[in-house]
Amino acid sequence: MKAAVLENPQHIQVKNLEKPVPQANEVLIRLTSTGICGSDVHLYLGDRLLPVPTVLGHEGIGFVEAIGAKVSGFQIGQRVVIEPNIPCGTCRFCQQGKGNICPNKQVVGVNSPGCFAEYICLNADFCWKLPDSISDEDAVCIEPLAVALHALHVSTAPPNASIAIFGLGAIGLLLCQLALTKGYRVWVKDLNVEKQALAEARGAGILPLEGLEAFLYEQEIAAIFDCVGVAKATNLILETAPRGSEIILVGLANELAQFVPLKIAREGISILPSIIYDHPQDFAETIELIAQDKIHPGQIISGRYPLDKIEEAMVLAVSGKASKLVVDMK
Repeated sequence: MKAAVLENPQHIQVKNLEKPVPQANEVLIRLTSTGICGSDVHLYLGDRLLPVPTVLGHEGIGFVEAIGAKVSGFQIGQRVVIEPNIPCGTCRFCQQGKGNICPNKQVVGVNSPGCFAEYICLNADFCWKLPDSISDEDAVCIEPLAVALHALHVSTAPPNASIAIFGLGAIGLLLCQLALTKGYRVWVKDLNVEKQALAEARGAGILPLEGLEAFLYEQEIAAIFDCVGVAKATNLILETAPRGSEIILVGLANELAQFVPLKIAREGISILPSIIYDHPQDFAETIELIAQDKIHPGQIISGRYPLDKIEEAMVLAVSGKASKLVVDMK
């Protein structure tokens, strides 16, 4: 099978690898499309070094081609979407219902073979059947939409509250779309004016940089979602968050951020982490929202590339100019 292997930072090579064979609890999926995620970009750039050459990609959809001996409930040819974070199920965090922070979890495209390939084997419990009512374009965006949904669940701000979203990559744009769908009043900020325009066209307001702290207070912002993934932006949010608000950390900045404890404590500001999603409820809710025609995440897709041109797609993703890029296997 063809697969795109990250050999070294900023060097992906499409190779012929052996087609995988499903174990007893797995299904073999013939992949059709895979979205490029911000975490793929970080791995491509070498911000996080992988110990061995790895097939990246985790936002995959495709069709069941083979079924392991202990798997039931699937049929050959069924269209499916991959849930790529697989907790161990036995550690103390998993036992407490915190599988999203399981230190032993298998992550497709990081410590197990990824979805920039023609085939992948996956634990059947993390393979979701897709209703016919969900288009391929929406299906390939289910995983990042589940990340956005989880972030919204982390916040205690109710619908009709005012929220702010910093950073309009795929997660930020999907969070904006989801929050507007659920009745929140949404304000956004991104350095890319075209992405801001996408959010504004849906009904979001644009945050000013001048007088930001006063503006956030005047608009009674209840929650600020940091979807940037850069410490400079996190520091700005920490400095300007209004009294009584929440800061939800969604971006994956790995630099040092700073805050003044006195401000955080005195003004009752909460800092809440949001990482991936809870299994299985977040994926189930995400699929149901799309199936009920309440949200169309595929609308953020801005470009598609064949697998043979994945490095070209990755370079564009690095630039930050694209809202969402998808790699097609054929």
